[in-house]
Amino acid sequence: MPQETATTPLPRSGSHLPGSYLPGSYRRLLATPGARAFTAGNLLARLPMGMFSVSAVIMIAGAHGSYALAGAVTATGLAATAVVAPWTARLVDRHGQARIAVPATAIAVLGSLALVLCVHYDAPPWTLFVAYAATATTPNTGGMSRARWAHLHRGDPAALHTANSFEQAADELCFMLGPVLAASLCGALFPEAGTLTGAVLLMTGVLIFAAQRATEPPVAPRTPAASPLRTPGVPALLIVFLATGAVFGSMEVVSIAHAGGAILALQAAGSCVAGLVYGSLRPAADVHRRLLLCLACMTALMSLPLLAATTTDSLPVLAGCLLLAGGATAPTMVTGMTLIQRLTPAAQINEGMTLAVTALLGGIAAGSAAGGRLVEHAGTVAGYGAPLCAAALALAIATAAHLVRPRSVPPVRVQS
Repeated sequence: MPQETATTPLPRSGSHLPGSYLPGSYRRLLATPGARAFTAGNLLARLPMGMFSVSAVIMIAGAHGSYALAGAVTATGLAATAVVAPWTARLVDRHGQARIAVPATAIAVLGSLALVLCVHYDAPPWTLFVAYAATATTPNTGGMSRARWAHLHRGDPAALHTANSFEQAADELCFMLGPVLAASLCGALFPEAGTLTGAVLLMTGVLIFAAQRATEPPVAPRTPAASPLRTPGVPALLIVFLATGAVFGSMEVVSIAHAGGAILALQAAGSCVAGLVYGSLRPAADVHRRLLLCLACMTALMSLPLLAATTTDSLPVLAGCLLLAGGATAPTMVTGMTLIQRLTPAAQINEGMTLAVTALLGGIAAGSAAGGRLVEHAGTVAGYGAPLCAAALALAIATAAHLVRPRSVPPVRVQS
């Protein structure tokens, strides 16, 4: 029997109908040689993504007594990331993950340390903006992990579907635990503890991840291809990600205003569980139609918090509705990322996925602003209409893009 290598795909589980259960899918996924090592490093590196903004707000607001300044600094960092991240991803595609991720992370960590020093020694406010903007070089560790799965399981869409679901569940878990960990560290130790811990975890995780060279995708040959933005289907899909981000951003602001931030963990928990369940099922054949179905479900489920807020003052009822509302977000993200991987040329896969994340972050920022304005002028109950409208917009855009999709482009089929 030939020896298994790092590029061996998951063994086939036989013929399955779409939606049928794939027994042992996650066990077999993590049994891929090298998978556990790079997954462990990636999870360490990804956890701080949910820590840095919360830690910065607590640290800056505590030192300067201004949440407006803290919010402006974090918003500047988000804007800088939206500009820098695609360029970092392009360098990863051209030169390899290890060669780019480690120095890029080192620059970002130095930016975090500079922010801590500026706050601790009461430096002028403008230095906070410069220091936090330097963290924009943080590589998209989730995208790099997905790129490794795409390399390891090329030719096996069912295995890649499970891998993408696992990665989305990891995202939800990190963004659920990260803010809690950051707030706990800042409150129990000192205001800078959250940022310092996040910086250590990020650097350590990336070093572990980059050291796993056996699973690193080879650098694709340079081609004269233009940006993924010019790839047919990608611009429309990025707009869908933008609208989906608005769902998350508006839901976060409205829920915090209505019932406090702790209740948001239920939506993340629902999404995490749904993502894991979704990854254990055999996906439907046509990924484009699957995305439409996921967006339709998300739109329907986003009506539940609005219905609960309108008809009752019960927080347990609202909590249950948020838990259910999270049930469609992870499947939507998984399917969207799968489609990005299919549409983007192999030589630009990190850049393509980073553009998707950038669009998502832009949508979160826009949704937060829209949700906050709606809450201020119409109240928190009406505010729950914002995520519903954003989900409906995402569905409408995806439907329009599907209807005009060139018939010469075949649907993505799942091999059995």
